Amino acid sequence: MPTRLLALTSIACLLLAPGSYAAGDPSADNAAGTTSAESGQAMTGGLVKKVDKAAGKVTIRHGPLENLGMPRMTMVFRVKDPAMLDQMREGQKIRFVAEKVSGAFTVIRFEPME
Repeated sequence: MPTRLLALTSIACLLLAPGSYAAGDPSADNAAGTTSAESGQAMTGGLVKKVDKAAGKVTIRHGPLENLGMPRMTMVFRVKDPAMLDQMREGQKIRFVAEKVSGAFTVIRFEPME
């Protein structure tokens, strides 16, 4: 019985390891080798979950944002230019750069991955 419990505990630890919920999801991985010309920062892969044009915000499930010290997660961002929201749609895979602008997490550049 103790051996079985140890095996189950080991499996549970592997399944619940940080970041494992997005494993295998290319939209949540960092877009290695892709750099934003505007900021010189690496672009991050993401999946658009919601576009809120009225509020000027977009919800993105994204990979790690190294420049902001953030792990994979889903969060709401403002956009640098409201016209960006006309080019985004729910379910779209994108690469983007986000920065903290006037205290708010803001998408400053993005491109579709399609």
